[in-house]
Amino acid sequence: MLTPAVVLAWIPLVLGLDSVASLGQQRLLGVGTWLLLLGLLVREDGRTRAQVAVVVAFASLVEYTFAGWLGVYVYRLHNVPWFVPPGHGLVYLGALTIGRSALAARHRVVLIRTTLVVAGGYALWGLAVSPRHDVLGAFWFGCLAFFLLRGRNPLVFVGAFVVVTYLELLGTGLGTWTWQQRDPILGVVSMGNPPSGAAGGYGFFDAAALAAAPWLVRRLSRRRERPEHLVVQQPVAAHHAAAVGTGEPG
Repeated sequence: MLTPAVVLAWIPLVLGLDSVASLGQQRLLGVGTWLLLLGLLVREDGRTRAQVAVVVAFASLVEYTFAGWLGVYVYRLHNVPWFVPPGHGLVYLGALTIGRSALAARHRVVLIRTTLVVAGGYALWGLAVSPRHDVLGAFWFGCLAFFLLRGRNPLVFVGAFVVVTYLELLGTGLGTWTWQQRDPILGVVSMGNPPSGAAGGYGFFDAAALAAAPWLVRRLSRRRERPEHLVVQQPVAAHHAAAVGTGEPG
């Protein structure tokens, strides 16, 4: 459980420093986050590294589309901080290591049921009690419930609920990012700050990693293979020499 502990400690450190950081200091936090992610991946196998690579690529596309372009949520300096792409990799790695731990395996059924109850209660609070009517959070809770009940690796989504909910509450509480009250695309979907079921939305990153990583590993393995070179033996000159016989006297 070393990796989840490191991830859960790094999140408030970076977000706390970012709350007062300049753009240059924010970029240094990004460099530090990349170094931490790469350092943790040294201990992992090729498939896990491929999964993290898929998450970072997919999450970067989402971030620059929904934050950088559409403004569904807005970062403090109105940019996508450098620590965000590797931060998604850390979040996934933390969720993955929680999900594959022996502790989680021993309490599999209890953890899945508890996550459903807690996440469902949070989504209900967002719909009925929260000052911001959180329709998006309730929808994402439905996605999370699907991943927990029908996914191939439900314990990974248990870990995702823990890490992502913790991240979102800290990030919005410190003002690192702020969710709009309504989606800026259609203007009809109301959202909490943060949406209560954010882990369900993040679950699509996890699902993409779990599905695409085996293909990526196979692809890279094939590229490493070298074609065998056939060694062709050159013909021996004697084979082509004219046969010498004892001719009969003329």
